[in-house]
Amino acid sequence: MRVRSRKVDKAWFHDHVNDPYVKLALKEGYRSRAAYKLAEIDATLGLVRPGQVIVDLGAAPGAWSQYLRRRLAPDGAATGRLPGTIVALDLLDFEPIEGVTFLQGDFRDDETLQRLEAALGARKADLVVSDMAPNLSGVAASDAARVAHLVELAVEFAVQHLKPAGTLVVKTFHGSGYSQQAKLFKQHFRVVKAIKPKASRDKSAETFLVGSALKGSSIT
Repeated sequence: MRVRSRKVDKAWFHDHVNDPYVKLALKEGYRSRAAYKLAEIDATLGLVRPGQVIVDLGAAPGAWSQYLRRRLAPDGAATGRLPGTIVALDLLDFEPIEGVTFLQGDFRDDETLQRLEAALGARKADLVVSDMAPNLSGVAASDAARVAHLVELAVEFAVQHLKPAGTLVVKTFHGSGYSQQAKLFKQHFRVVKAIKPKASRDKSAETFLVGSALKGSSIT
């Protein structure tokens, strides 16, 4: 088993170092190739605009926050003058990003939520993005349940903190429970799309659900 594991690790490392998105991330200063997944979703749907209030859930190591920071100020911005607000949350720490407010903690905890609400200053978010993924056990049923739980938490968070016309982007995986997750999105959002960016590896079941315009809210 250990021999097989070494072979798998070697194959993964070979694919990783030769991945064009990994090379591009190194060249452009992104902390991971994940930035290009959000970039493609944004390019397809036009989600990010200067002046927005954005929350990045499961933000570490910070590639999505980096992308959002660059999109809000494509020509750069002086310290303290970012045209918009980005609040990033994660259980793990990450190196600071200029213009991004980082909160370390679990957004299910009251104390973390209070800090988030203080950072937002009573404003609702235009966009909530979640690249959260659980530590996988290799047991399909258990892993599917963990993924579904994170999706449910992100939807619950968005319902509480999005503007009526706001958008939620969540990572999930095709497989057991996916149809229920899509149904959950349709219960809460008027427009729902599923996108698999080219930056997602071909072998991966990863996909992203995007919900816009909360149901039961008056959109102005």
